[in-house]
Amino acid sequence: MRATTNRTNLAAGFRAGLAGLSLSAIGWFAALPALAQSFQTAAPHAILIDADSGSVLFEKGADEPFSPASMAKLMTTEIVFNEIRQGRLSMDSEFQITEDAWRRGGAGGGGSSMFAQLNSRIKLSDLLRGLIVQSGNDAAIAIGEGIAGSEENFGRMMTARAKEIGLTRSTFRNATGYSAPDQKVTARDLAKLAIHIIDTYPDLYKIFAEREFTWNKIKQQNRNPLLTLDIGADGLKTGFLEESGYGLTGSAIQNGQRLIMVVSGLKTARDRAAESRKLVEWGFRAFEPRQIFASGETVADASVFGGAQGSVPLVAKKPVRVLLPRGNGDRISARVVYQGPLTAPVEQGKEVGRLRITRGDTQALDLPVYAGEDVPAGTIPQRALDGAWELGTGLFRRAFDKAGAGDKAGATDKAGAKS
Repeated sequence: MRATTNRTNLAAGFRAGLAGLSLSAIGWFAALPALAQSFQTAAPHAILIDADSGSVLFEKGADEPFSPASMAKLMTTEIVFNEIRQGRLSMDSEFQITEDAWRRGGAGGGGSSMFAQLNSRIKLSDLLRGLIVQSGNDAAIAIGEGIAGSEENFGRMMTARAKEIGLTRSTFRNATGYSAPDQKVTARDLAKLAIHIIDTYPDLYKIFAEREFTWNKIKQQNRNPLLTLDIGADGLKTGFLEESGYGLTGSAIQNGQRLIMVVSGLKTARDRAAESRKLVEWGFRAFEPRQIFASGETVADASVFGGAQGSVPLVAKKPVRVLLPRGNGDRISARVVYQGPLTAPVEQGKEVGRLRITRGDTQALDLPVYAGEDVPAGTIPQRALDGAWELGTGLFRRAFDKAGAGDKAGATDKAGAKS
């Protein structure tokens, strides 16, 4: 099996979706007039995503790992929300504030706290607000211990759950975000986590927008600085550690469009607020949506080995939209990548590849594509013919690869001499 890029039907759909934009013959590039200037941010790690389409509007160091600080509490929150959804917990479930939660996560711990009293039992509805609104470390530890028996076990649970929902580059060790050598996330993973929380738990997500919470007669404001600005913000979570600087995972809606942003590594809380606002406002102002494929429309064809037919249409399960910068000169390219040829039988609805749309150096969209119809196994003569064809092309590829390897070796030697 080989990795295959298929553009057979991709061209027509891409041309239609980008009507009015010129396309070159190779790679289906769309050329646009140049912007006066590109966006810049002081944050070493940043990403901005359109939540509905998944379009990446901006990224900088988005896949470089860093310590999440209190943004790790987003993963803690996701586990709680999931436990509620599965019926294993309710908002009336009670958790005890152990000595460890009180001492290490309370006011004496030096971090944010909901000021829960030692040995008190607190309903989950209140602990969640202590966790989300007040960023309470005591709330986070109590939740971790209550669900998994210990915060260490809860850290393992967080990492396992992160992998389940597609956070491929994140590792968690505690519920609070306290410094740990191998507790790392990426901006892209935090953005994915934010979108997952918003889409999966819309009713519980509303807690993130609450401006204040009072516990133990102590009123605290939500630490998210975007909530006080008139930009449509409704979540999510700040973070700070000396080693990682100031960070924020945020969400805002304007005119029905939701943007998700993540920044980390800023020097001050003021920088965090300013850079976050600048990124969100730029995203709403500088982009316009274009639909490339309708839901169920054929995106491309994939070759099929041993089937009743030689190919199968590939489709997306929802409309494929991409946000394009107004007046941007970046080239736009689209391709479908799959391991092919596919082996019959092929089941309709099975994920078989990825549609990737690139804008300049930014991968703007990466979506799964699915088999658009069933392809049953072919007759014995059809399978034999496919086998002979695959054998012949396989021999050709191996000979070509062998020749190419020699060329690559020569190129490497030449490059080495130059250095």
